[in-house]
Amino acid sequence: DMFVMPSRFEPCGLNQIYSLRYGTLPIVNRTGGLADTVVDANQAHIRDGTATGIQFSPANAGALQIAIERALGLYARPAIWRDQLMRRAMSRDFSWQHSAAEYIDLYRQAIH
Repeated sequence: DMFVMPSRFEPCGLNQIYSLRYGTLPIVNRTGGLADTVVDANQAHIRDGTATGIQFSPANAGALQIAIERALGLYARPAIWRDQLMRRAMSRDFSWQHSAAEYIDLYRQAIH
């Protein structure tokens, strides 16, 4: 149900993307590509429906423990964990088709 990736440095990373796709919510250090692909489940992101996992910082045992405790607290609330976070995480589109369409849009904007 959870995937822990406490990397100190991660320029991109694919494992958190696989985790999102299969609904095992990632717990990640807020660095590089992990910070770019996992939206922290803070109150604001839960409320606006964008949360997809848990971020923590700094990269130390204490911050990781707090992040895991936050995740367990959310896990105990199925209406949030399953019905909001898991569904949102699984709906994220990191496919090349999606990325290519975004690049085409950027190039079109640059031309006009």
